[in-house]
Amino acid sequence: MPVSESRKKANAKWDAENLDRMSIALPRGTKEQIREHAAAMGDRSTNAFISRAITETMERDTASVHGGN
Repeated sequence: MPVSESRKKANAKWDAENLDRMSIALPRGTKEQIREHAAAMGDRSTNAFISRAITETMERDTASVHGGN
C-alpha cells in the first residue's frame, strides 16, 4: 500500500523534531560492506547497525577511560 502524502509529511515532521542527522564520508565500497555486515548480523537496517556500533564503542571507550575493561 502506498504511503499517503499526509503520512510522509507527518513522518518528516517527527524526524525533524526527534532526530539528528550526520553525513559521513567512507572509502568507496565501504558502504556496501557495512550494509552486508548489518544484514548478516540481523540488524533491521544499516542505520540500526551503525547506531549500535557507535553506542557500543562509546560505552567501551568510556569504561576504559574510567578504569573498566
